[in-house]
Amino acid sequence: MSHRVADELGYKDMDNISAASSRHNSENLPYVHKVGVPPKQNLLKEIAGTVKETFFADDPLRQFKDQPRSRKLVLVFQALFPIFEWGRNYSLSKFKGDLIAGLTIASLCIPQDIGYAKLANLDPQYGLYSSFVPPLIYAFMGSSRDIAIGPVAVVSLLLGTLLQNEIDPSENPVDYLRLAFTATFFAGITQFTLGFFRLGFLIDFLSHAAIVGFMAGAAITIALQQLKGLLGIKKFTKKTDIVSVMRSAWSAAHHGWNWETILIGMSFLAFLLVAKYIGKKKKKLFWVPAIAPLISVVLSTFFVYITRADKHGVQIVKHIRRGINPSSLNEIFFSGEYLAKGFRIGVLAGMIALTEAVAIGRTFASMKDYQLDGNKEMVALGTMNVVGSMTSCYVATGSFSRSAVNYMAGCNTAASNIVMSSVVLLTLELITPLFKYTPNAILASIIISAVISLVDIEAMTLIWKIDKFDFVACMGAFFGVVFSSVEIGLLIAVSISFAKILLQVTRPRTAVLGKIPRTTVYRNILQYPAATKVPGILIVRVDSAIYFSNSNYVKERILRWLADEEEQLKESSRPGVQYLIVEMSPVTDIDTSGIHAMEELLRSLEKRDVKLVLANPGPVVVDKLHASKFHEMIGEDRIFLTVEDAIVTCAPKMDLEP
Repeated sequence: MSHRVADELGYKDMDNISAASSRHNSENLPYVHKVGVPPKQNLLKEIAGTVKETFFADDPLRQFKDQPRSRKLVLVFQALFPIFEWGRNYSLSKFKGDLIAGLTIASLCIPQDIGYAKLANLDPQYGLYSSFVPPLIYAFMGSSRDIAIGPVAVVSLLLGTLLQNEIDPSENPVDYLRLAFTATFFAGITQFTLGFFRLGFLIDFLSHAAIVGFMAGAAITIALQQLKGLLGIKKFTKKTDIVSVMRSAWSAAHHGWNWETILIGMSFLAFLLVAKYIGKKKKKLFWVPAIAPLISVVLSTFFVYITRADKHGVQIVKHIRRGINPSSLNEIFFSGEYLAKGFRIGVLAGMIALTEAVAIGRTFASMKDYQLDGNKEMVALGTMNVVGSMTSCYVATGSFSRSAVNYMAGCNTAASNIVMSSVVLLTLELITPLFKYTPNAILASIIISAVISLVDIEAMTLIWKIDKFDFVACMGAFFGVVFSSVEIGLLIAVSISFAKILLQVTRPRTAVLGKIPRTTVYRNILQYPAATKVPGILIVRVDSAIYFSNSNYVKERILRWLADEEEQLKESSRPGVQYLIVEMSPVTDIDTSGIHAMEELLRSLEKRDVKLVLANPGPVVVDKLHASKFHEMIGEDRIFLTVEDAIVTCAPKMDLEP
């Protein structure tokens, strides 16, 4: 007899179904499959399985299986240094692509690095240093083919703000620089530790929405900070909130603005934005916005030099130290009062840099359809920043604008970073004296044009359409950065991300199910209005694991569903609920508190003369129900494989009961 016939039996009079619903004539009922009880697992195997799924979900040791010892050593070496894996198949055609990409991103990174160093309150050469050593290290250890390494605007601003809160760079530049190296060292240690111990999943706690808001807020803050260079203001606030910055800029309007600086800055800003627009509209002209910053630097420097505009109040870069990175190992604070401060700043900067780099790497990996090992990336980024801190670099990470140019320029491997690093080396050795007359206004223009793309209106609109709570997180991070500070914005972003997780865990969704017409499928009656409830039976689905944090809520919510249903039935003068079926397919786990909540639910239902039935509990849940003897309390005959089985079995019994 089919399920449909069984359903119809539930609606016929007692005389017609009494024989079918009798236990002695159970052969007339459809076959109901028993819920399987999983075999008891060995405790050590269970712990090992949990650890494997938590830390080794990608099964990184798979490639070592059934390999001779010599081959395993080679694989270990290639895992640590991927360049020796892809380098075996490297060819001249790949090098051509990497050469063009490396030269293109070098033309973009040199002027950006000088500007970003100023964001971190460091001398210009430290920005160039950070695009020389770290990219070389990453090229050997990184697994992304497309990411371009160097200083980035957001991390530079964050680092500059946090360092400035501890030491004034104008009053104590030596200790400020040492603290920057210390923070970079601990940023690298943080990144390396997360990757080595496979804790990369921790960065996922910062939601995409919070990152979008934080980046947009940081972009606005960075752009406003550039008003000092763009307007030629000499005395400017050290605060980063929009109110203080605008007040400082406006108060200097009558005596502090320099019209020559404004002319230079605004002219080249317009040029950079037009170049960016051209590159966006015509993908083949990607090189136009990439080379535009360098052209701007060359032209503006030449203009200032021949007109001696620096004699008329136009502020210039002045001196950039010539030569490659000097050692800074002895400059790092390994003791004293600044050690803890450097550690705190480094952890924050390292986490933000890591989040940005991994997000960029995954984006381009998905576009080119190759796997990116997030933990290996963290080890590579951490190593390059630790080495960088010892070679006069500050925190470097993946740059989205440069990585996008790198991708569009046709890079094939991380060798494009080596090409870029080589160009930076030549710049440090030969060209830095030529930047002496570069106006600060052009650096401000370059930074503004670079960060403007971080304000992703399209992403914010999509977040609003998809999830309003995500949008609150996005706006909270945005306004926190803009109206307070970078660290407050970051704190708000993390707090709201955690709040969302806690809300979802402590207040899981539940739904009343109904039967889809002409099927044996039961679905949410709100999603499927045509779904009908089964008379005398309430079916509730719990869409979450049941833990200590939500067990009491789940119990109370189910009872509230029951109370609402009873009230509706009473108003329409229909028989009350006799069976409450809990659909447990989405319940992946249950703990001791969850079991207690189910016991309390059972007792509450017994007082109301309502029978509790469970449908489709998973293996983990079944195992714990048996371990707690709950299956004996409820009865084995009230645990079913499907909701349909429960309905087929309960409906005839319900009709026979007086």
